[in-house]
Amino acid sequence: MDPRLNERDAIADILAFHVEAGVDVALGEAPVDRFEESARERTLVRPRPPAPDSRPAATASAPSSAPARPVNNTSRPAAPAAPASAGDAPPPPDIAAIAAREAAASAPTLEALRELLEGFDGCPLKHTATRLVFADGNPKARLMLVGEAPGRDEDIEGKPFVGRSGKLLDRMLAAIGIDRTTAYIANVVPWRPPGNRTPTPQETAICLPFIRRQIELANPDILVCLGGPSAQTLLGIGEGITKARGRWLSYDTGTRVIPALATFHPAYLLRTPLGKRMAWRDLLAIEARLAQEPAHPRD
Repeated sequence: MDPRLNERDAIADILAFHVEAGVDVALGEAPVDRFEESARERTLVRPRPPAPDSRPAATASAPSSAPARPVNNTSRPAAPAAPASAGDAPPPPDIAAIAAREAAASAPTLEALRELLEGFDGCPLKHTATRLVFADGNPKARLMLVGEAPGRDEDIEGKPFVGRSGKLLDRMLAAIGIDRTTAYIANVVPWRPPGNRTPTPQETAICLPFIRRQIELANPDILVCLGGPSAQTLLGIGEGITKARGRWLSYDTGTRVIPALATFHPAYLLRTPLGKRMAWRDLLAIEARLAQEPAHPRD
């Protein structure tokens, strides 16, 4: 075999890996420490001195034209707060999390929840993402799968799991007779973090009330968490996904308790093909549980 073909395949694999990781623009051959640049810029910027007062200074001998009135700060009404504009910074994480809980609880339907998320400005990821990635598939399906956060392809199309990992997920589900018309797919965080980085705990906490309400409204018979972060957030698992996967747990939606299972994220399986053997066992367990679990009545 021509060795150039192997080299070309290796380069293609490396490029595919970087694209999946969110690296879509090459800016230089060496990494740049943007935090150091910002710190250096702050040290170079000096505040401008106050402009001199052009008004004539009052002389000590000039008589006052009116008696001075005592200042009573307590009697003055407080100035109204300026309304927040689109360019304002997001509120503090704790305030945003409270607002998210109140907003999510008020959504009577999945469509209303989506509209609330479209108008919610409490998560800073919204301002760096291209669009909201709410869900895909059938909201009345018995099976719901939840990942961690969208990637580059999902951010472009506005649907979860449409990139390389999404194509692998489709093949995995097809192996047990399921497709996107018989499954409902979402993410804990509905906006892509910049560069496909891991969402911060604050960002996850802000988005958590929305995915909890989404699961409650979808009301699936089985919940599958794709990857460790999703399982840790929704199922309270403290161990890694390798130990947690394949074990049936319970998820309380607030209205009923449903069986839940954690398994590998498709992106992990792309990097670690040996994990596909264990993922196949999880798929068989899901297929068997769907067969034995009574279907919950839906609207």
